[in-house]
Amino acid sequence: MVDLKAQPFNLDDEGVAWVEQTIAAMTDEEKIGQLFVNMGAERTEEYLTGVLDTYHIGAVRYQPSKAEEVWEQNYILQAKSKIPMLIAANTEAGGNGACTDGTYVGWEAKVAATGDVRYAYELGRISGIEASAVGCNWSFAPIVDIYRNWRNPIVSRRTWGEDADLVLEMSLAYMKGIQESGIAPAAKHWPGDGIDERDQHLSQAPNWLSTDEWDATFGKLYKGLFDAGLPSLMTGHIALPSYQKHFNPDMRDEDILPATISKEINTKLLREKLGFNGVVVTDASHMVGLTGAGKRSDLLPMAIEAGCDLWLFFNDPDEDFHWMMEGWKSGKLSDKRLHEALTRILGLKAMLGLHKRERTELLPPKEEALARIGLPEHQKVAEEVADKAIALVKNKQPENLPISTEKYPRVLVVPVGAAPSPFAMMAEGAAGHPADKFVEQLNARGYKATRYESQLDKVRGKSPEEVRQILGDAYSGKSPISDLTDNYDLVISVANITGLGQAIERPYWPGTKGTLDMPWYVHEIPTILVSTASPNVLPDMGQVKTYISAFDDKDFNIEILLDKLEGKSEFVGKPANEMFVFPDTRI
Repeated sequence: MVDLKAQPFNLDDEGVAWVEQTIAAMTDEEKIGQLFVNMGAERTEEYLTGVLDTYHIGAVRYQPSKAEEVWEQNYILQAKSKIPMLIAANTEAGGNGACTDGTYVGWEAKVAATGDVRYAYELGRISGIEASAVGCNWSFAPIVDIYRNWRNPIVSRRTWGEDADLVLEMSLAYMKGIQESGIAPAAKHWPGDGIDERDQHLSQAPNWLSTDEWDATFGKLYKGLFDAGLPSLMTGHIALPSYQKHFNPDMRDEDILPATISKEINTKLLREKLGFNGVVVTDASHMVGLTGAGKRSDLLPMAIEAGCDLWLFFNDPDEDFHWMMEGWKSGKLSDKRLHEALTRILGLKAMLGLHKRERTELLPPKEEALARIGLPEHQKVAEEVADKAIALVKNKQPENLPISTEKYPRVLVVPVGAAPSPFAMMAEGAAGHPADKFVEQLNARGYKATRYESQLDKVRGKSPEEVRQILGDAYSGKSPISDLTDNYDLVISVANITGLGQAIERPYWPGTKGTLDMPWYVHEIPTILVSTASPNVLPDMGQVKTYISAFDDKDFNIEILLDKLEGKSEFVGKPANEMFVFPDTRI
């Protein structure tokens, strides 16, 4: 029995009655449809109304585009739906998660590096203002994972850090900020990512902590969020073997399941031990951490039966809807669990007050809404975060700084990247390497900056014979070091390494054995390493004596970084997680 008058719903009699009466009036198809969160393929009214009429979905999470397009999409969804919709966005780093012209404030690791919890609140506040303007009422944030494994390719910048108390403090501040705009946060990724070195998008990635270790970290963190009224959470496709065996001592290793379909984790631990009463949504259902655990036709009802309330994303809508319906009819999904899920879903909608307004009034007027997007005062906060977060992590050659056109007139900018990832290009855009931005901004400041051309750059579009010749020359005929030192005064190595869509978050070296991709020349010429993405690049480039973590490659961020390199402002950022990892990287 779900208590809608208790935290986090806190409904009055009217709200409870609306939930109960709405469920009682629903058809079987409407009940099953309410369990699905759709990722829209189009924004046309014909498509959107077709999805609503055919599948009776309870929620959406869309790919962001311009604010006006998103507003129009969300207006149609609310105006045409029989039951008001939960509309979610990934506002992990700012309002840009809701619309592409929204304000990017900073990834959680960047915000945490300011050392000021006020900026976590500001991240939530700005995200809420801009997301609510375009019709969102639900956010898949904050990320509350604890970064304990530097090899993990997906947590990386997407966490406040490695200390559970800090993660809790920052997350509570974010929650406060975003809830001021009437948006329900969904903390993720229960029961906790950042322990294994793998990514549940691509493989299994369990949380290997013992029950005592988990209680002292993730357990304390989640209990703190629940006590503060967290209304929803996202369950990751992450197993927690210690607790699964705690609740089921006879469980064999081969029977351990991701939390998404584990009653031990989502019912016994989450609901019964920790007392969470809010909504649980699965993580994206195409991830291998889930799909590798069974047939999709079984996974759909299993997830709801295990304790989830909403299923994130159709694969094929007809198939998924049919399988969920058949799972209920066959008893794999019980009447009890279906009713509990519907009660919580509608309870969240009532908590947000969606039942009290006309569907056409659930969004602010378009002109008013668009005026809230990308405000100058929001950008000012983003610039404050950058100024306080950019960190001089390693400074073993202090003579390298500050830089100036007199000291280092000729600068070689060397791009370092990760393995090519089509998924990352889709998610982050096919922009060039930020080394190009460094060259442009350095030249604007009076330097003579040049972008290094790698062996990979040189062979693009060449015939097989030309490729062999170019690569053979690189390996057999090394250039004298004087070619570097006579032509340049400084090297800035720009590492833009992300693990999105890849099994690792490590550098991808186009060439070795003397090519300049690798900063082997730190004793030959002043060299500065800057990371514009992953904070953990030192394990692969530990020989570098000057390392700066800038966290991202936004134009304003690079501008602020260059001011710091020139000594116009101080480096004050303090990363909230260990970056040296190995003893030799400190030298």
